[in-house]
Amino acid sequence: MRVRSEDGARSEDGAIRLSEADLGGPLGERATLVQFSTAFCQPCRATRRVLAEVAGMVEGVAHLDVDAEARLELVRRLGIARTPTVLVLDAGGRVVRRAAGMPRRADVIAALGRAVG
Repeated sequence: MRVRSEDGARSEDGAIRLSEADLGGPLGERATLVQFSTAFCQPCRATRRVLAEVAGMVEGVAHLDVDAEARLELVRRLGIARTPTVLVLDAGGRVVRRAAGMPRRADVIAALGRAVG
């Protein structure tokens, strides 16, 4: 997963940070897997299964699925261009990884290692 620079969601230290209010759900104690999806996106369904499985394997990790069509302001602010897009957040809501398209389970696990490590 590759980190990409986004505009409009940076904190004072320059990091992209998202809150529970931004995402509409609780962040994980250790990390959060955020998925931006649309209703008719076939890869989104498979991505949802992968992320839910990984979140279930690692204590303190949450998985949030954000409806991109319902949250257009956030999508624009983060520069989300396609679905699925996955963001990996650390415990403080800082984006540590970002990927577009369906991720492999091994890549998600590796990205979580960076978020919680």
